[in-house]
Amino acid sequence: MSDEAISRFPVPALEDLPEDIRQVIETVQEKSGFIPNVFLALAHRPDELRAFMAYHDILMDKSDGLSKAERELVVVATSALNDCLYCVVAHGAILRIRSKRPLLSDQVAINPWKADLSARERHIVNFALRMVNDSNSVGDADLDEMRANGFGEDEIWDIGAITAFFAMSNRLANLTSMRPNDEFYTMGRG
Repeated sequence: MSDEAISRFPVPALEDLPEDIRQVIETVQEKSGFIPNVFLALAHRPDELRAFMAYHDILMDKSDGLSKAERELVVVATSALNDCLYCVVAHGAILRIRSKRPLLSDQVAINPWKADLSARERHIVNFALRMVNDSNSVGDADLDEMRANGFGEDEIWDIGAITAFFAMSNRLANLTSMRPNDEFYTMGRG
């Protein structure tokens, strides 16, 4: 583990956090074997971290509509275009694990237009990238195209909502200069 700072803002000690936040972080630590830096960096503002975690979980932990791997695909594509090192590395690891495709997250992060994607994944990525680059011009024709390619209303909403949420997340990670945990780099590669 690196001794590099994980944020350019103060990072509270785990024992100084409110009980509810500390419990969430300890549960994540038990499951993954480490504490993702995002929790500690954003714990600088506990009320905002609670809201962040609640919306993240609502978007990313659904079992209907988009698969969990497809949700992570949106995050990696969005975060790469937003130049967010933390989210590309952390969610790239989750994408590798959930998709069981060790090359996918690197391909999407480096050049999503050349990534080995299924037709469905291509539509997901293209729509997410359109939302990142030019959301103000997304119109009925874009939604109709997604519907014509088999996407339901909730799936279209989720792609847009995940893209929007991670636009905020990416900017917070860049603001704080959030450092990805070293553990993420090797997860799901072998």
